[in-house]
Amino acid sequence: MEKSVQQAFEVTEEYDGVRMDKFLALLYPDLSRSYFQKLIKNGNVSVSDADCKPSSPVREGDLVTVRIPQAKQADIAAEDIPLDILYEDEDLLIVNKPKGMVVHPAPGHISGTLVNAVMYHCRDSLSGINGEIRPGIVHRIDKDTTGSLIVCKNDETHMAVAQQIKAHSVTRRYRGIVIGRLKDDCGVIETNIGRDVKDRKKMANNARNGKRAVTHYKVLERFSQHTYMEFELETGRTHQIRVHMAGIGHPILGDTLYGPSKCKFRLQGQCLHAMTIGLVHPGTGDYIEVSAPLPEYFTHLLESGAL
Repeated sequence: MEKSVQQAFEVTEEYDGVRMDKFLALLYPDLSRSYFQKLIKNGNVSVSDADCKPSSPVREGDLVTVRIPQAKQADIAAEDIPLDILYEDEDLLIVNKPKGMVVHPAPGHISGTLVNAVMYHCRDSLSGINGEIRPGIVHRIDKDTTGSLIVCKNDETHMAVAQQIKAHSVTRRYRGIVIGRLKDDCGVIETNIGRDVKDRKKMANNARNGKRAVTHYKVLERFSQHTYMEFELETGRTHQIRVHMAGIGHPILGDTLYGPSKCKFRLQGQCLHAMTIGLVHPGTGDYIEVSAPLPEYFTHLLESGAL
């Protein structure tokens, strides 16, 4: 018989009228609304012993009972792919993701991903968030962006780190080369980033349904036609740095999605590197900070004299 954890919650005034799937996602901030929609449809959620729908509003005084099944092994192949490990203990793994590696398996990329590699490396020590046992990855970096990425090995760590990400307390500093010579030495870009209605592959500034996105930047070195920069994320929206820099007329070098369609340098995607990541370790309470060295192609560009 499948093991599960069952809990009951009485709806308070502040949640009156909220959709059931949203209400549950607020109670369990590290589980997605789509996950709860499946639970509801499978009969794992009831209101005062009656069935409900994901869209059903909860009412003050309702007793909501939730049964969360034990996590199942994810249908993802463990692959013996070498990992560049920056930090590891029984709770956390921080890796330096190489250029060209996708983080999660998806149509067109079902193997060779970071998750495939971590499944092999961690074996039996993995998170069961959202009902599947898999690496707990609470933030992502693009396929052609290199650098530091946190992997959580268990549910407690996953939930604690996710809370830090949500509170914008995790340090995330990037290095990048942009096209053109930036005038200001430092600054802050703040927009609402959302899906581009004209091109679903792209994100856009000041989108109608966008979310607040804040990037702090400073110039490290100016070249004749390019600028070497550091970026610190206050928020972590999809393509945030790429969209913000393109929005002020200085797209990331090699970014053919948001910048010129052709690049005079032989690059594989954007010249962007997630260098430093810092967080409070959920187990010890100590602040830890790890940096991934710049990849060889990046340092070669900086030293080539061609910028």
